[in-house]
Amino acid sequence: MTLEAENLLARIESAPAVHIYGSVVGIKGLLVEVTGIERSVAVGSRCHVMAHDGRSILCEVVGFNNNRALMLPYGALEGVGLGCKVGLAESQPLLYPNAGWLGRVINAFGEPIDGKGPLPRGNTPMPIRATPPPAHGRQRVGGKLDLGVRALNTFMTCCRGQRMGIFAGSGVGKSVLMSMTARYTSADVAVIGLVGERGREVQEFIHDDLGEEGLKRSIVIVATSDEAPLLRRQAAYVTLTVAEYFRDQGQSVLCLMDSVTRFAMAQREIGLAAGEPPTTKGYPPTTFSELPKLLERAGPGPTGKGTITGLFTVLVDGDDHNEPIADAARGILDGHIVMERAIAERGRFPAINVLRSISRTMPACNNDKENGIVNAARRSMAAYDNMAEMIRLGAYRKGANKEVDEAINLNDPLENFLRQDKDEQSNLANGYAQLAAILGVEWAG
Repeated sequence: MTLEAENLLARIESAPAVHIYGSVVGIKGLLVEVTGIERSVAVGSRCHVMAHDGRSILCEVVGFNNNRALMLPYGALEGVGLGCKVGLAESQPLLYPNAGWLGRVINAFGEPIDGKGPLPRGNTPMPIRATPPPAHGRQRVGGKLDLGVRALNTFMTCCRGQRMGIFAGSGVGKSVLMSMTARYTSADVAVIGLVGERGREVQEFIHDDLGEEGLKRSIVIVATSDEAPLLRRQAAYVTLTVAEYFRDQGQSVLCLMDSVTRFAMAQREIGLAAGEPPTTKGYPPTTFSELPKLLERAGPGPTGKGTITGLFTVLVDGDDHNEPIADAARGILDGHIVMERAIAERGRFPAINVLRSISRTMPACNNDKENGIVNAARRSMAAYDNMAEMIRLGAYRKGANKEVDEAINLNDPLENFLRQDKDEQSNLANGYAQLAAILGVEWAG
């Protein structure tokens, strides 16, 4: 039996035995009001709206009002009018991931969009909106995970099962940093979610940044900025579902998502359309309740299974690192990597501000010698940063402060250490050895 026939047979077997129908009684913007099925559906249920031109538009129930089900579409509503027929779809969307998905690009429905043919269907159904593992049933965070980037490996060491946020404004280099970690990480699998990404940049990211070698061990889930908010939100859920599949196979998974902010914006659109009151910066309450439900799905898996190490980008509004989504994400995640426009403007990439970034597994994951050289380097960078303006103006006189004099001498070597081309790979051991050489510390590995 061919792969297409197997997939068709599975869809036939999962089809409902009884069909329930309603009709459209109102449309307000993107919100569709339906009657006749309100007692047969719940929030999250899916329905098909039959447009006048014969198209079937998938919708999701987001609320109820005056004995009417309120739905939002996954596509355009052109052709939908009063009296259009509405049929109940499957009650819970499921995904059937498979190891054969590696190297593929899929959409928010788990369908291939790379032109490489159908996806193999796995044997285990995975709910798209799964709950995080219970806290008492999780393993502890594992050993160090090599991300292949010197600045991250040394100053923000990440452990298996840790969740880190990459906080940056637009155009500062988040996507390039993500692609470097996907290509060079020591994790078994990389699952990459591009949520609300610019359509033009998807192919550039896959072919130029990720590359053929990076794609071989990755699965990319894409929902572009022009797609419906439900699709953008679902792309984030699907990213975690695919990561959970490989975690349950006992593998170490690196889950990359760009970006959490666009997921929050999609949830804002959904909440406001459903009638929720706007609160902080127009975000409704469900935005801040959905964030931990999504981010907590990453982390150490249940005992005996693998881990999901998460790197989630946060697009800070107007370079304000204290805006509501950034602040909420920082409180959930296990560390934050801060990228700054001023560093990018002076040509140092990745544009990571080491002094403002932190990994909450440090210093516990390092030995005393590793912590010693990292702390010495941080002190030197902090001393230079405190006097940077005076040094640039020529107001600082050499010899006035021994610590600052040393920081000035070490500044260029440390900047070169933090600078890394996207085609350059660095491992954990080499990073510490190079840092020790810069500081003049004997290093035996």
